[in-house]
Parts: sequence; C-alpha cells; structure tokens
Amino acid sequence: MKSIIDDIQESLRFYKQRGCPGFDCSEDALAKMTAWGQSPPSPIETLDRILADAGDCRACAMSQSRRNLVFGEGDPCARLMFVGKAPGPEEDARGKPFVGPAGELLTKIITAMQLTRREVYLCNIIKCGPSLHSPCRTSELNACYPFLRRQINVINPEFICTLGSVAVQTLLRTKAPLAHLRGRFHDFHGIRLMPTYAPDDLLQNPDKKRDVWEDIQKLMRAMER
Repeated sequence: MKSIIDDIQESLRFYKQRGCPGFDCSEDALAKMTAWGQSPPSPIETLDRILADAGDCRACAMSQSRRNLVFGEGDPCARLMFVGKAPGPEEDARGKPFVGPAGELLTKIITAMQLTRREVYLCNIIKCGPSLHSPCRTSELNACYPFLRRQINVINPEFICTLGSVAVQTLLRTKAPLAHLRGRFHDFHGIRLMPTYAPDDLLQNPDKKRDVWEDIQKLMRAMER
C-alpha cells in the first residue's frame, strides 16, 4: 500500500513540475495521500467491550426496570451456545443467565450431554429483565439483537441451540412455529442451529421433555463428528 501511494505522489509531483492541468498536486493533497492506509486500526471486538456497550444501552424501557444486566456466561471460545429469550426475576436479581428453576433444568440437560456450564456459553437475546409484559416486544428484541450478534461473532461457535420460539424466530428471521422448526439443523451464517423448547416450557409441559431430548441427542451426535 505504501509503495503504491509513493508512486502516485511521485507521479503527481512530476505532473506539477510539467504544469499539467487537471490534477490536484498541492502539498495538502499530497499530505492527505500520505495519511491513506495510516488510519488507526479498529479496536478488537471482545466480550468485555460488548458488555460495556450493553451496560450503557438505554434503547428501551427495560434498561430502567432491570436490577442487573444479564449478559451471558461460559466459555468465550465455546463450540456450543445456548440462546434463550430473556432473563427472569431470579436472573435479574443475580445478573446471571439461567439460574432459576428453568435454569436448573437446563443445567441437567447440559450435564446429560456430558458437558458443564463452563464448557458452553449461555445467554439470552434480551439482556434486561424482568419484562413487564409478555411476550417480548419487537422493539426490545431489535434493541438487544445487535449485542447477541456481536457475542456470536466473538465466540464463533460451531453450534447454537435456541431455547423457545422467540429465540429461533429472531435468529432465523422467520415466523414459522417452533414445532415445525425443531428436530433438524438450520444454517445461521455458517453455524449449525438446533431449535428446541425452552426449559420453562418443559416446566409447564413435561410431556415435551421427550422432544427436547431427541433434539439434544441429534446435537450431541453432530458434535461428536
């Protein structure tokens, strides 16, 4: 790059000496060319940087009602990410994802996969809670989605397991019901995404546990390859 800029500058100086019109050969123009390619590099994206930006976010009213930001936790280089909808009251109180009764059930699922919470990454689309209304508003999802997208970019997992209809519909930009999406992998920007029911769905409908275990087994087999 520098050699190209030097060649251009030398040519312009040559034209200036010969009095050729049509070229900006001023010293100011040459100085601007020298600055080409010397702009400071963009700061490296990290989870800490995303966390700081999310903490400053006031894009929706939920930032005013939260007690703690529920950003996410786990292995920053995890092969597998679990993505839910939003934190509940217990998560909001502790500032950690999936720590209530539904979280305990998710932990059991992770253990059944012969993994630990430290070996995966856990987060929600919405980083504030508890929501004062249900379901989540589109404005809230849109406000928080960029943070999730940045988290995914940094972690760069091989697999994502979405928990519940809102999570999968938001990531895949679809309105298809979860019942039609679960049970098979979908592509999310080159990442294999497996949708399944959220743990809180299982607390209300225990009969769906078999469906979830089928989804998780497919995920486990894919991760073994």
